[in-house]
Amino acid sequence: MSEDSTTLMWRGAIIPSTVVAIAAIIGSTLVRHKPGFLGALIGSATVIIFLGIHLLISAISKNLDPIAVMGMAMFSYFAKVLVMGALLLIVSRATAPATVDRTTFAIAALAITAAWLAGEIRAFFKLKIGLPLPPVQKGD
Repeated sequence: MSEDSTTLMWRGAIIPSTVVAIAAIIGSTLVRHKPGFLGALIGSATVIIFLGIHLLISAISKNLDPIAVMGMAMFSYFAKVLVMGALLLIVSRATAPATVDRTTFAIAALAITAAWLAGEIRAFFKLKIGLPLPPVQKGD
């Protein structure tokens, strides 16, 4: 990915996810008040940070050997799963349900994830990535 394609992918993902995050925070605050606000806020921050890490690793590893990229991707996914599990454990054990609404957290996180992925897919299809074709052999 070139610098421009990384920027386009980031912009394509962050704009729709930010819009959905703001809508989730406002809607959750109106419906569930302060616990809804905190649940949506923590869910929004979690999703945007964790999915942003993926694009950061893509930008860092764009010129590496494909085997190294695969290793970085696997490490990234494994680390994100571990850190996400730890974060969810901390949120569930360190906060009372009256303080952070779990349902709002989950709904906001799922909605923002869907918006992020849809925006990233849309941005990827807009990229004009040229794939090298194999050389034409004589007689073909």
